[in-house]
Amino acid sequence: MSNKVLKITVDKGIDRLDKFLAEQFPDVSRSQIDKLINDHHVTVNDDLKLPKYHVQSGDQISLTFPAIKNSDLLAEDIPLDIIYEDDDLIVVNKPQGMVVHPSAGHADHTLVNALLAHAPLSTINGQFRPGIVHRIDKDTSGLLMVAKNNFAHERLSDDLRKHKTGRKYLALVHGNFHEQTGTIKAPIGRDPKNRQKQAVIASGRSAVTHFKVLEQFKNYALIEAILETGRTHQIRVHMAYIGHPVAADPLYGPKKTLSGHGQYLHAASLTLTQPHTGQELSFSTPVPEEFQKMLSKLRNSR
Repeated sequence: MSNKVLKITVDKGIDRLDKFLAEQFPDVSRSQIDKLINDHHVTVNDDLKLPKYHVQSGDQISLTFPAIKNSDLLAEDIPLDIIYEDDDLIVVNKPQGMVVHPSAGHADHTLVNALLAHAPLSTINGQFRPGIVHRIDKDTSGLLMVAKNNFAHERLSDDLRKHKTGRKYLALVHGNFHEQTGTIKAPIGRDPKNRQKQAVIASGRSAVTHFKVLEQFKNYALIEAILETGRTHQIRVHMAYIGHPVAADPLYGPKKTLSGHGQYLHAASLTLTQPHTGQELSFSTPVPEEFQKMLSKLRNSR
């Protein structure tokens, strides 16, 4: 795998270099950004700069993510919240803040690194995504199914494609609703103005999200979202598209929002078919403690 080089032209220079890059790449931690700068993997107008350098309008920034070497993919003894496990699959409750698999800027400390220390994983998705049938964002918490062998991986992936897998999310979103239920049918693709974002665009892939309002608060609402398709950032994009962005979403939400370490979005339930037996398996998990505390705070302020 070769180095990944990204080039950015600064539209408006107001921030330090490290802060600017952290906002451009929300899935990369500040410490990793600082390391890239200090290891000379970042240039501004072809010159090396310190993290405290203030970017200027028109600056040309080049950022190189070093390639992940085969030897870099290590099994790590990281605690896992395993909800279910058999010979074919694992259902794990991923914490907010954990990246699912190694990628540019995230060579270790991912869910995959933790899983490799626990059990053998399928190889269908290649060297750096073993076992991963579907993903959720770094700052989204909740349930993921992981395949332990290739047979299981093929069956689980096929069920996803045929919409036989049930996935329900809980989200705190901005604003109040006049309707209690709704369906968003809007194609999603790469945002032509910002490569870090997805957007509703005519040339995008079909995307369908169903939602139900569970509770309404002052200026916020708790919803249940059901995915019919599984596009990147789908719930975050769709809710922002209809004017109800997920609270504390650093990429699609407003700056004036609820405090938090990432979007209030939780993969709360998962229904799947066991690959060998055909048995339907259903799992659910409560929202994380921070999410629950925010719900209590909003309920008390009504």
